[in-house]
Amino acid sequence: MAKVGAKYLLKKAVVTVCFFLFVPIHGSAGDNIWQFEPALERVYKLILNLQTEQAYTELSALTNSNEFHKMYVESLLQTVDILITEDEKRFDKVNDLFKKRIEKLSQMPPTAETLFLKAELSLQRGFNLLNLSQELSAVLAIRQAYQTTQECMKKYPGFIPIKKTYGVIQVMVGSVPDKYQWFMSLLGMKGSVKVGQKQLEELRLSKSSLNQEATILFFTIKGFINQQFDEAARGFQECLLKDPDSRLLLFLGINMLMKDSQSEEALKLIHTLDTKPQGLPMDYIEYLRGEALLQRGDYAQAIQGYQKFLKGYKSQSYRKDSFYKIALCYYLSGNMEMARQNFDIARRTGRTVADPDKYAAAMLEEGAFPNAKILKVRFYTDGGYYKEAKETLKTIAPSELHSSKDMTEFYYRKGRLAHKTQDLNSAKAFYLQTIDLTGSEPWYFAPNSALQLGYISQEQGDLASAKKYFEKALSYKRYEYKNGIDTKAKSALDQLKK
Repeated sequence: MAKVGAKYLLKKAVVTVCFFLFVPIHGSAGDNIWQFEPALERVYKLILNLQTEQAYTELSALTNSNEFHKMYVESLLQTVDILITEDEKRFDKVNDLFKKRIEKLSQMPPTAETLFLKAELSLQRGFNLLNLSQELSAVLAIRQAYQTTQECMKKYPGFIPIKKTYGVIQVMVGSVPDKYQWFMSLLGMKGSVKVGQKQLEELRLSKSSLNQEATILFFTIKGFINQQFDEAARGFQECLLKDPDSRLLLFLGINMLMKDSQSEEALKLIHTLDTKPQGLPMDYIEYLRGEALLQRGDYAQAIQGYQKFLKGYKSQSYRKDSFYKIALCYYLSGNMEMARQNFDIARRTGRTVADPDKYAAAMLEEGAFPNAKILKVRFYTDGGYYKEAKETLKTIAPSELHSSKDMTEFYYRKGRLAHKTQDLNSAKAFYLQTIDLTGSEPWYFAPNSALQLGYISQEQGDLASAKKYFEKALSYKRYEYKNGIDTKAKSALDQLKK
């Protein structure tokens, strides 16, 4: 769970979720469900639409709101603000406020409400710390949230809101790869993606007014953890039919569509989001815009997207990858001077924590530009431009594959394209060939081929083979994207236990 290791695994799965994770609860205290008064409810909606400045103004004007409800909304507001802006200087003050609130709750009688709030606020604080690289403090805050949630579940099993907190923590802890489970055990934390999803599914299908929020969580986990991006994308698109102006739903929908190789649809939602500039700037969307345009082959516009992202984004993550991608755009456009210039900038820029940055660093170390045609196949396939990918593959002659890595990636890309277009027999053959060609080389082609073979076997009902391939994916050591692939493989194995 450290930033280099388990910390990134947790962050990858949950940082996006944090924007809506701590949602208010409607109903009445008598039936274990909260209901905000109208003015506070309006502030909540402003927060979820990322209009934090207006939310601060309206919240400060409230005088007679329920103490617990106002504490909850105020903490949510500060959490969303810090998660979006990644402003470390502002967080120092916010962190002190969180600690004071949690201490105040700890001194109150342990009711369902105080335990729930203590767990939620501890988890919010943990996410903020996690996002700002304060790993040890983040782990301790999440552990406190875990322990308080367990206490609340035991004492007040009928308190509906705790299902959400309990479910999310179970998914978080259950997603950590086996090699870090000793650390989870040392901290006294056990989790299961399956158990967490069950809690959220029960809540999602219930008559509770929490079902909308549980639905959002359900589809986010289904996408980022279970890799069922098609179902997750459809789920968010259905949510947008009911709430088309929600910037949060647009943001999540864009992410899922990108992961599901639907860049054209993602670009449509990005254009919709462009018409809703109110609230916090969403700089990460510019990174996704650059990604989608690069995949489509619009290199000049992609460069503009990455540059706008770099100008606005405060974190050091994704900066190395962005400059690397800008260099690739120039390279694929035939401008070698600007390509080399941005390669040099990428080498000196950012850090190597996020998987894209790690991969960019590894490619930069090789010192040579990748095979241009294979690169185009990769981007076309990732974006869902399968016709263009197939046409480009046909133009690649064996004599153009100058290294064993080029040869291996050639078959890997054929496997990915066949898989995406549902030619599963060909996909399996190409994935197996990729594994053989990779051997002991530290490339991600083989472990991801094993992971994909596991998914195919699972889909076809061959659970024994699926288990074998997921375990094989976990067996590979030290390569780019290892954190993400390990998380997916472990989650898949957990799902097989059903």
